[in-house]
Amino acid sequence: MFWNARSGVVRLPDAAMDYVVFGTGTQPLVMIPGLGDGLTTVKGMAAAMAYSYRMYAKDYQVYIFSRKNNLETYYDLNQQYTTREMAEDLASALKTLGIAQAKVLGVSQGGMIAQYLAIDHPSFVDRLVLAVTLSRQNPTVQNAVAGWLEFARQGDYKSLMIDIAEKSYSETYLRKYRRLYPVLCKIGRPKDFRRFIIQADACAGHNAYALLNRISCKTLVIGGSCDKIVSAAASVELAGQIKDSELYLYEGLGHAAYEEAPDFNSRVMQFMRYTKP
Repeated sequence: MFWNARSGVVRLPDAAMDYVVFGTGTQPLVMIPGLGDGLTTVKGMAAAMAYSYRMYAKDYQVYIFSRKNNLETYYDLNQQYTTREMAEDLASALKTLGIAQAKVLGVSQGGMIAQYLAIDHPSFVDRLVLAVTLSRQNPTVQNAVAGWLEFARQGDYKSLMIDIAEKSYSETYLRKYRRLYPVLCKIGRPKDFRRFIIQADACAGHNAYALLNRISCKTLVIGGSCDKIVSAAASVELAGQIKDSELYLYEGLGHAAYEEAPDFNSRVMQFMRYTKP
């Protein structure tokens, strides 16, 4: 299989967590995906993930973690599962797998989780990339998530996927791919939306702003100047609160800058490889 790619399950005290791992390098690189994990986990996606992120495979042992598998229980019990609790579960998974320290890349909600991992478990994080994410609520994200929650509660997968796409991608990209909506809206529909709702609620409640000064590792914040989900201002604010950080904004791109920008992965790689003289 590509770059030794395989799927795995790590057992936590109260649940299990799906992950994929690939690469021939020795350094661990942990990737934390965004809210799309609420629709499908990384289970069975090892080869696809390895191909998508093959640039990292030579230098790193890459781990991509989903949230834990029993989120429907939280929904059924009317309980919250916060981004900070997600970070605690991830820390437990890293400890179980024997990963003492890693480079960490968190995208969107994954960046929210990564903030708390670096805040509460700094020894785990050697270097941190926070992409298209925020540290606290703003009207942009509140409006976006409120709409998605309404679609999810109605079971309206088509409207959910179209709204996510329209808010994520640039107009240039959308002009090419809107014609595929009828097909894309039939692919990947979950059996139910409880997992997505729990994770979307966690996004709507995330607020690590006052604790960002606890992040001690070198950090790269990447945003999009036209982000219609978290806003460009959120990236600026996030970088401004982390002591040893740098900021890069992709002009003309939005929330999907990590997919659309051709140099996104190479920029992350360059930052990860950097060593102070």
